[in-house]
Amino acid sequence: MSCPQVCSTATLKCSFGVAPSMLNVLPVNRTLTANLPAANLSDHIPLLNILPFGLCQSMANPTVAAATAAALGALTPMPCVPATATPWIPGGAPTVLLGNIPALDANGTLMCTWGGVITIVAPGQVQMLIP
Repeated sequence: MSCPQVCSTATLKCSFGVAPSMLNVLPVNRTLTANLPAANLSDHIPLLNILPFGLCQSMANPTVAAATAAALGALTPMPCVPATATPWIPGGAPTVLLGNIPALDANGTLMCTWGGVITIVAPGQVQMLIP
């Protein structure tokens, strides 16, 4: 089944974040979809590709744990700094390559070091599908 290809400006959601974020894709692969740079599985660099999700609520995040301890156990969210050390997990078979790396489709997921699961809410475009 075909799935939309993800591009720059795609909307992302983290399971521990309080706000949506946006995917930023640099045009290094020289491939556009809907006149925007197309993403591949290696577009996971924190603060470059993956922008903050507002506040983080994960107790695995040391800043959240410290703030919660200081508040005598009341969960205290702290500013999100994504910690995405590993590439995207593909949502399907890697059939399209961008820069010798599989293209990212709308079913891809990304894991944050602090336990969050980052998913794609809107791929940024819907005309180009990945088989």
